[in-house]
Amino acid sequence: MIDFGFDKLALIGAVALVVIGPQRLPRVARTVGHLLGKAQRYVSDVKAEVNRSIELEELAKMKRQFETAAQDVQSTVNQTIHETSESLNQSWQSLPGGGGPEGADAYGTDPVPPPEYRHPKKKWRLKRGATPLWYKQREGVQRHVQSGAARVARFRPPRNKA
Repeated sequence: MIDFGFDKLALIGAVALVVIGPQRLPRVARTVGHLLGKAQRYVSDVKAEVNRSIELEELAKMKRQFETAAQDVQSTVNQTIHETSESLNQSWQSLPGGGGPEGADAYGTDPVPPPEYRHPKKKWRLKRGATPLWYKQREGVQRHVQSGAARVARFRPPRNKA
């Protein structure tokens, strides 16, 4: 960047005062300040864009590295699983009886059948009816269904007969 000291700035200001004049100098200085600000913002935007593109390239490179590493791990795991399943199949075939039907053990006996599902038969109606009547009355549990009009009539204060 160009190095301007105080003496050089004072010389430029004195020349501008003589050439431009004292009446137009503030407007010109304001315009030059705006133009310099715009130039600085443009340069900072360009720098930010270049930094973003560099970071994006680095992220893409890291993504490729992670993808290749994940593919290597996946292929290794698949190969290990395949080798293990082959060795298990060979061991199974070498058992007496040739492995037998699926689900049977090595000696030909049938496996234990899985337990059957039985409904728990909960007696919720009985439990609900087992609450004592005095408790329901004390707690205000509703025992009978009432319409809205019947409920209003029930809680309406009695009329005074005159």
